[in-house]
Amino acid sequence: MKTRKRLSAMLLALAMVFALAACSNETGETSDPGADSSAAGGEGEAYVVGICQQSTHDALDAATQGFQDALIEAFGEDGVRFALENAAGEFANCGTIVDGFIAEGVDLILANATYPLQAAASATSDIPILGTSVTNYETALGTVGDNVSGTSDLAPLDEQAAMIQELFPDAQNVGLLYCSGEPNSVYQVTTIQSYLEEMGYTCTQYAFNDANDLPAVTQTACDGSDVIYIPTDNTAANNTEVIANVVLPAGVPVVAGESGICAGCGVATLSIDYYELGQITGEMAVRILTGEEDVSEMEIEYDTTLDKLYNAANCEALGLTVPEGYQPIE
Repeated sequence: MKTRKRLSAMLLALAMVFALAACSNETGETSDPGADSSAAGGEGEAYVVGICQQSTHDALDAATQGFQDALIEAFGEDGVRFALENAAGEFANCGTIVDGFIAEGVDLILANATYPLQAAASATSDIPILGTSVTNYETALGTVGDNVSGTSDLAPLDEQAAMIQELFPDAQNVGLLYCSGEPNSVYQVTTIQSYLEEMGYTCTQYAFNDANDLPAVTQTACDGSDVIYIPTDNTAANNTEVIANVVLPAGVPVVAGESGICAGCGVATLSIDYYELGQITGEMAVRILTGEEDVSEMEIEYDTTLDKLYNAANCEALGLTVPEGYQPIE
């Protein structure tokens, strides 16, 4: 008798299990015990986006923030999760960070600046990669892979050269100060040099290796230049105070490729808005994650809104008056 009761109880329990499984299938939820319930981007699951930022400075910070805000606006706070890592300016750190993203199985990687882009592109051909704060993708990568697209922070170099001519028509020698380890900086100074030389300026390139030799190279540039141009260079952006401590006492003005460098050590810039650039990149990411577009078919995009900005304090210190049409950096 007891055996029959135990058998009846077991049969009843099994019937309840099958009934629950049937209910799960009717609501569209998986009943497969082998299914990956944590797969990002599934119904009710958040997309996981890995962000590798090369270093901390105003331009890169703004691009990251704009990117995150665009995705949160599209998916909500609970619809996207960010794995945000900072490489502290070290290429090796970028590789380690990207390897972690791959191991985690992120849905998309944002490479904020050149080193993260190079590390990501060399590490995976499967995960979609978007770059931002990158000047020229072919220069950075050689060949852009099928899983790579993004946004460029390049403000037209011919217009930047025209700004130097507008501000310093009587100058003769322009020093081009940049980090030799940043391919996009090399690209910018080589390109703008040709424009400046067509205008009649004599240009000299002053390349520093890292922050250690930056003060000495900057001093040499000051000794041989009437005005200095600094491109969108991450090492320079991280060390504007070091540059300012040399150029301001020397009385040599700096025209910069972006507003962050200008705010630290420059007098004027023709600059994009890095927050807007990040938002454009975020909108690209939304289209990739939702399947609206394939990253392999996406063109590199640009922020086409350019502003002529000036550093009021540095202009006053150097006795410079900017013409109409320039806005003060806030």
